Amino acid sequence: MTSIRQSFSREAPDARRQSLIDATANVLAEYGAAGTSVRAICREAGVSSGLLRHYYPTIEAAIEAAYRFTGMRVQAALDDAVAVAVTPRTRLLAYITASFAPPISDPKLLSTWLAFWSLTKTSPAIASVHGEIYSEYRRVMEMLIADLMPHKKDHRLTAVALTALVDGLWLELSLDNAPFTAQEAAAIAEHYLDILIT
Repeated sequence: MTSIRQSFSREAPDARRQSLIDATANVLAEYGAAGTSVRAICREAGVSSGLLRHYYPTIEAAIEAAYRFTGMRVQAALDDAVAVAVTPRTRLLAYITASFAPPISDPKLLSTWLAFWSLTKTSPAIASVHGEIYSEYRRVMEMLIADLMPHKKDHRLTAVALTALVDGLWLELSLDNAPFTAQEAAAIAEHYLDILIT
């Protein structure tokens, strides 16, 4: 009989670390924060608990790494959407409406994101990552608003308002039973953008 240790495949450290991040996100999506444990993550990744602890000394550290990586994936998708737009208005609209389409509008991503959000009240480390992710999102939004409206000095509240609108529409769309389509969400966002920037 082959032992569990012998059945594990050897991977490069970065690939192992990434597989643990992916496993952590998958477990969070499937079982939520309350059902996420070292055992569940290791089972999902097909590794021993010792390997998880080698890379992440605590489960909180693994979740923190998964949140940071997930935030980077979302930001990359937003950046890709902006990259193909040309004018300041279309660039800002692309940034806003990219959240209403895959890979961001996805029930599995929503489940993972909700687990992260739930931990921000109990874990200062997760709250810190949450702050970093949303600060970066709003920073880019403010920069895109400034490109569209260079005559205005302060774009912070406009970015906050648009972020809240996007979060609400994205949440409904990702639940998979929204009373509107992704195209309608984009039209709503565009309408409110026009109101905010006039």
